[in-house]
Amino acid sequence: MRWIPLILAVLILLLQYPLWFGKGGWFKVWELSREVETQKQANLQARARNAVMDAEVRDLKQGTDAIEERARSELGMIRRGEVFIQVDDGHPSSAPVSVTAMAASAVSRPAASQHASVRPPGAK
Repeated sequence: MRWIPLILAVLILLLQYPLWFGKGGWFKVWELSREVETQKQANLQARARNAVMDAEVRDLKQGTDAIEERARSELGMIRRGEVFIQVDDGHPSSAPVSVTAMAASAVSRPAASQHASVRPPGAK
């Protein structure tokens, strides 16, 4: 009579093994659910990045403000009638700061010189 409960316990354990450790067991389900959550977070970040890029593309296609901003920041271009001023704070470790200012209408300049560049001595 002692063997019957022991045999039944072993049978129950054998039946439970696939439930916990098998191909579709609980541990595999928990692992997959963690992977799904990680992928959902990555998808949210990708959607946010795509929305920013989509807005930038629409702005570049429709408006000239974004094009002008990129021309100023990336190419260093200025508009006619503006004066380019580059300020150097005197520290060799820091990069110069560029400031674009509208030219005053009261300032008289030669007609051939539409743009002026003010740079510190010794700068190229």
